[in-house]
Amino acid sequence: MCMNTVTRAHLSETIYTQVGLSRNESAGLLDTVLERMSRALQEGESVKISGFGTFSVRQKGKRIGRNPKTGIEVPILPRRVLVFRPSQVLKAYVNHQTPPVGGDDE
Repeated sequence: MCMNTVTRAHLSETIYTQVGLSRNESAGLLDTVLERMSRALQEGESVKISGFGTFSVRQKGKRIGRNPKTGIEVPILPRRVLVFRPSQVLKAYVNHQTPPVGGDDE
């Protein structure tokens, strides 16, 4: 199995070759989409991309953790975490399966 990473440059180049925008326009389009997604998440909104998945922010409360090396208990402060839930379509695609009938509600 090949373990390559898709980068911003790869995505921008794909937009350039498949959509027909200039390289600068392709990079700008990608930047605009990613900025809008980031802003929505920062404001607590979910970002749902049909057939792909949903990005959302979840609030985690204060809790007590443990340092794995020393075993000493330490407080973990409340924080926001980014969560991604893949759609059923994406899950099926990754597993080389037929997606479920009825669209994707995730």
